[in-house]
Amino acid sequence: MRLFIAIQLSKGMRDVICAVQDSLYAQGVRGKYTPRENLHLTLAFIGEYSDPDFVLEVVRSVPLAPFEMRLEGVGAFGDLWWIGLERSEALQGFVRKLRHALAEAGIPFDRKRFTPHITLLRRASADASGLRGIAVERAGMIVDHPSLMRSDRGKSGMIYTEIE
Repeated sequence: MRLFIAIQLSKGMRDVICAVQDSLYAQGVRGKYTPRENLHLTLAFIGEYSDPDFVLEVVRSVPLAPFEMRLEGVGAFGDLWWIGLERSEALQGFVRKLRHALAEAGIPFDRKRFTPHITLLRRASADASGLRGIAVERAGMIVDHPSLMRSDRGKSGMIYTEIE
């Protein structure tokens, strides 16, 4: 089972992100756009792991005080374009504690430095200069829990299912 831990986005945040995607598409930027239903913030990518119940147990053991998360700016990692988030000590602290708990429990995860972002599209047909001038409404939401997600390959891309 391919797993990751994420924050599911509110309808309002998804609306704003989809408006940014629509704007990029209208400007002629092509690529593999993230479908609305797959928009999320990854906290830890686990990958293939056969015991989701154990992962859930570890995730639940990490306290999360609700905090606000707000969209801010756009950027790129090569041809992967993303929308960013306002700096949040609460988010950074939770991710640190979560990843520490996963490591202590022996659950493998991608240890790349956490850079909070929501993927807009992959394989962008333009260089990142196409992001200049893209305005992002600073929509926000209250985060009160993480979600354990399952990722399955479907006919037209990945299908993400919340386990809990």
